Amino acid sequence: MSESERRQPVNMSNTAGDKCGGSVAKDSRTATDSVACMENLTETDAFIRSSVDLDPAEEYKMNNKRRGLALIFNQERFYWRLGLNERHGTNADRYNLEKRLSELNFEVRSYDNYKQVEVLDKISEAAESDHSDADCFLLVFLSHGENDHVYTYDGKICIQDITALFKGDKCKSLVGKPKIFILQACRGDKHDNPVTACDAVDSELKTNEVVVDASAVHTLPAGADFIMCYSVAEGYYSHRETVNGSWYVQDLCELIRKHGNSLEFAELLTLVNRKVSMRSVGNSNDRNAIGKKQVPCFASMLTKKLYFRPKK
Repeated sequence: MSESERRQPVNMSNTAGDKCGGSVAKDSRTATDSVACMENLTETDAFIRSSVDLDPAEEYKMNNKRRGLALIFNQERFYWRLGLNERHGTNADRYNLEKRLSELNFEVRSYDNYKQVEVLDKISEAAESDHSDADCFLLVFLSHGENDHVYTYDGKICIQDITALFKGDKCKSLVGKPKIFILQACRGDKHDNPVTACDAVDSELKTNEVVVDASAVHTLPAGADFIMCYSVAEGYYSHRETVNGSWYVQDLCELIRKHGNSLEFAELLTLVNRKVSMRSVGNSNDRNAIGKKQVPCFASMLTKKLYFRPKK
């Protein structure tokens, strides 16, 4: 080989690595490389072609004997060493949720200002229960939050540790059934600024002081058939009125009252997003909060439509 031939650049585009999308190039492509690359493509394509046709209207089975258990952990007061403000107005949220969830035929159990060990005991007890004759499961936290934790009276609990207890490998009687988690807590330290004029502001805001639930909550999706419902989008304050309760729970309960028996649940939550987003802070000790907004959000891992039609 001549000196000029030895100095010729190698054409890397003909390597097996490039053909397969890899970053490692070989000097030559062998028959084995070609087959391996083709096998990968064939396996992937075959998997896609074998997908069954899905019925977009398919619903969760909701004709079991019981609707299911609904747990509400309501934290108004906290151990002084935590340095957390009392959550005035949260008892209005608890009462509102108890009423509306009972109307949907849930068996509601509420726990006020429980300690960390007590909360964990109640959740573990629910996860270990037999839900075979139930349609679904629901859990609500009304509290302060931090990162991926929510606060109890004297400590905090990781949300992902809680949801993990209800996954299929741990709670077999809820496999394939909706598992609903509702979190009323701040998810950041920013106020959402208004971008358009809002014609309808609730008159009750003029008589209630609006405060926020302290700290941030950041969580991840929990798994199939879970839906995580957050009072506010990540990074922002969640507003609570000291008399009437949080914006999110107020509007969630009002829409459950109007449409809970007829509207698909994800569509109902979208309406909640819209209704809360129409509010703005009218009366607050924090002058920087006046006029600020809030938008809830939800992360759905549901695999079918979810309706809470009346039990026969």
